[in-house]
Amino acid sequence: MEPQDLGFASAPIVAPRDATPAVPAWRRLHRAASAHYRRCGLFSWHFARGKLKHDPVFRALLANGAITAGSRVLDIGCGQALLASLLAACDGLAAAHRWPSSWGAPPTGCHYTGIELMPRDIARAEQALADLPARPHLVCGDMQHTAFDACDVVVVLDVLHYVDLAAQDDVLARIRLALRPGGRLLLRVGDPAQSARFWISRWVDHAVTLARGHRAPPTAWRPLSAWQAALRGLGFTVRPMPMSQGTPFANVLLVCDLERGA
Repeated sequence: MEPQDLGFASAPIVAPRDATPAVPAWRRLHRAASAHYRRCGLFSWHFARGKLKHDPVFRALLANGAITAGSRVLDIGCGQALLASLLAACDGLAAAHRWPSSWGAPPTGCHYTGIELMPRDIARAEQALADLPARPHLVCGDMQHTAFDACDVVVVLDVLHYVDLAAQDDVLARIRLALRPGGRLLLRVGDPAQSARFWISRWVDHAVTLARGHRAPPTAWRPLSAWQAALRGLGFTVRPMPMSQGTPFANVLLVCDLERGA
């Protein structure tokens, strides 16, 4: 497949006009995406259902058209690869002509690669998604050392603070090199300026880190302005979007686009 310019920089994310017609569609997507994890046991299934239901970022990515059809998607810190399952469910919903008109265009025909440090999560993802028509490429590895293949969209949700600032900068630079012209980075980070909510985020993140088997707690945080400065220094245009709706957390999604000729 020849590299393609998907033109993210010229197609900005916009808020959906009316979310009401999308409610039944989201319920179908939630049910279809989480159903694959039943075969992995109750923990994996309930985690998938809860994460997709309560984390606003997954629905927002679809409603706002953040991932374009045919994209090569690299998901860093993918966990059980919920995004891969959700993208597969989008193919089914669009084929059934049930995609909400109030949302952005459906991200059909995407090619997914996920990188995850924890072997147990990769094993669950491989078992759950083995029967997808387009099987995702899953890699068990450390984002600091694993090669990033050429891609159109990179998704990094709540991951970079697990490494120090120098390592964060290195990962971001390698993402920039992997992205094709006109590519997009979707990076969710915590906002320390929201002090009370940020400390709740840190406490919950610490607990989840230990529960998932990581030995070290999150190590390095930056002000939102520092994230934006670092990303602009790499040639991205950056648009922050609040991404904690319905939660007590202080999360912001940074939508980072490269120009077509970059």
